[in-house]
Amino acid sequence: MPQPFELPDFYVPHPATLNPHLEHARTHTKRWARGMGMLEGSGVWEEHDLDSHDYALLCAYTHPDCSAEELALVTDWYVWVFFFDDHFLELFKRTQDRKGGKAYLDRLPDFMPMDLSAGMPEPTNPVEAGLADLWLRTVPGMSPAWRERFRESTEHLLYESMWELSNINAGRVSNPVEYIEMRRKVGGAPWSAGLVEHAVGAEVPAEIAASRPMRVLRDAFSDGVHLRNDLFSYQREVEDEGELSNGVLVLETFFGCSTQEAAERVNDLLTSRLHQFENTVFAELPLLFAAHGLDPGACADVMKYVKGLQDWQSGGHEWHMRSSRYMNGGGAMAERTPDLPGPTGVGTQAADLLKSLRGLVGPARARSFTHTPFRKVGPSLLPDLEMPYPTRLNPHLETARTCLVDWARRVQLIDPVPAVWTEEKLVDYDFALCAAGIDPDATPEELDLASGWLAWGTYGDDLYPVVHGAPRDLAGARQRNERLLALMPLDGPATAVPLDGLERALADLWARTTAPMDDGARRRFHAAIVKMLDSWLWELLNQAQNRIPDPVDYLEMRRLTFGSDLTMSLARLGHGRTVPDEVYRHASLQALENSAADWAMLVNDVFSYQKEIEYEGEVHNLVLVTQNFFDCDYPTALGVVHDLMKSRLGQFQHIAERELPQLYEDFDLDAAARTVLDGYVVELQDWMAAVLTWHQQCRRYTEPDLLRHHRPALPQPPAGARPPAAAVPAAPPARAAEPARVRPSAPPVPLGPTGLGTAGTRVPAPALG
Repeated sequence: MPQPFELPDFYVPHPATLNPHLEHARTHTKRWARGMGMLEGSGVWEEHDLDSHDYALLCAYTHPDCSAEELALVTDWYVWVFFFDDHFLELFKRTQDRKGGKAYLDRLPDFMPMDLSAGMPEPTNPVEAGLADLWLRTVPGMSPAWRERFRESTEHLLYESMWELSNINAGRVSNPVEYIEMRRKVGGAPWSAGLVEHAVGAEVPAEIAASRPMRVLRDAFSDGVHLRNDLFSYQREVEDEGELSNGVLVLETFFGCSTQEAAERVNDLLTSRLHQFENTVFAELPLLFAAHGLDPGACADVMKYVKGLQDWQSGGHEWHMRSSRYMNGGGAMAERTPDLPGPTGVGTQAADLLKSLRGLVGPARARSFTHTPFRKVGPSLLPDLEMPYPTRLNPHLETARTCLVDWARRVQLIDPVPAVWTEEKLVDYDFALCAAGIDPDATPEELDLASGWLAWGTYGDDLYPVVHGAPRDLAGARQRNERLLALMPLDGPATAVPLDGLERALADLWARTTAPMDDGARRRFHAAIVKMLDSWLWELLNQAQNRIPDPVDYLEMRRLTFGSDLTMSLARLGHGRTVPDEVYRHASLQALENSAADWAMLVNDVFSYQKEIEYEGEVHNLVLVTQNFFDCDYPTALGVVHDLMKSRLGQFQHIAERELPQLYEDFDLDAAARTVLDGYVVELQDWMAAVLTWHQQCRRYTEPDLLRHHRPALPQPPAGARPPAAAVPAAPPARAAEPARVRPSAPPVPLGPTGLGTAGTRVPAPALG
């Protein structure tokens, strides 16, 4: 059968090397697989399947420096993973047996006990037997923190196979954003990243394991692994198995392009994710080490882990070029003559100088760092944005408008120095309108609180890039974040005294919002704000580099700068204990929240394009990110973003109509829990509708408004100067009024208690006690 497309030129910046214990691993793993029942009689593999796939070669390439014993263990893990994938395919995907698949998966976590003395059930199939053996051989030498991380990633790998099965049953091809998110879990590369720590003998320190840089390293690594695999496995997965979870097919469907064009775009995205990995290592890890005061040994462990991930990328590529499991011209491409004179054969793919230079200094990477800020783009182009849900406005809107101005005067949010806002601007921006749509049933007091959060967040959003972004004051921004946190105590009084209008407003809002919360709710609220504050540092770092972010990193960080995590945590507060925590962690509910958040924040990117690009010198707008990634003009990029918005809205509707009912059945939820989640869907619908209505009706984004509000321009502090603390407004904890926009130089508009699920922040809410 001819190949459906020609493999593209891959960016492989690190040469692959081969572990000298390859033959030992081959011999050991065949004996182990047979002992677990994976070969003759399994109905899935015979000995020739294991030999032809050669997972020992994969592991010898991806873990080139480990001992013979460690390589044998790692190889056994990969044999188990691939056998599980094929076993689940034969038993449940081909037969589309969802019920049987769930029962099969529900037993597997029992073979990964955190406490080994707790024992395990008796295995009933080769997958259970293999997992039980591997868990006992792997976890004794690792910390409890690593065990938790590795178990979680293993469970994701197992359970998200149900997502693939659901899409096959529905005959549905996912959209690009949804696919990237779910592929990480289904594909198992985050699991591979955890196993790298074991193989190199260096755990990531627990205090930084959940930080943004470490998460991005893992996610960029995972995306690179999966996108590369999608290119090699397209023929087997799509044409032979009828698989719908393949990146080439996803882009082919989304863009309506040829298979070859989709493959080239997947490769472009793969290259971009590897660039993101490199940028994180060199630009963010040093700052992370310094911020946490890591000692040299801990820093060395992290860098061992980084090298292990790099080895995996290069080794995985070499293996794909040779394995009979994949489309690679029978392995012939691995031995082809490189474009320039040099070494040939095994491990020389990265030695192709021309390709390496093309990836290192190519036009895509150059474009990311050579953006010209403040260029004239003209009025924002607005596509036809369909909204199937009506906007219901709170009857107390007019009173809230008046109260907001009075409150802003009282806390001195409207101040002449610095001249950020006048009363005219505050009235034009009409935050009470957004709050009234987000929470149409709020009391007057609740609506005032919501409007105050929006005004406070947007004020900080407007000043933050000027104070910290223009002078590249990253240290000052971190100090500002610490000050903001000091104004939001978890218990007892605040440890800082407000020094300016923004800080006085924050202290007031925090006290009124958290007063009715219990300790757990207050901590979850606080944690969500911390995530958002950290995301602002990411924005400032990109601004300091004049770097247009990678599209995947942008979308994921956009949710944090947008305040989505904060909004969702607030919404859940109002649901009390009616809904189990594991339901909120379920892929379908997370996808519901993410699709709603993405649609709303992209509304802002579309409306604010001129304001951000022309008037603020911004690099954080998906239309600009798309222009940079595809090297296209503004209207073309806007069309891509609009298509993505429609796809995300369609995904929201699909999940609400098709996946949530299945989730209710899977978890056997009672009527009360189902009512809460049905109400949560309505809250998200109100939120999306309100965000669009606010953008259409406020006076913040049209060209006449921009001319009126931005001339004369805000005063720019001299380079290197840090304004006094009293002149530096803090950044918002949540974002609703501007939930739709990302800016490294400006903190996004907080949704806070004004966002989805505002009921959870109301003083009379029974769940808050």
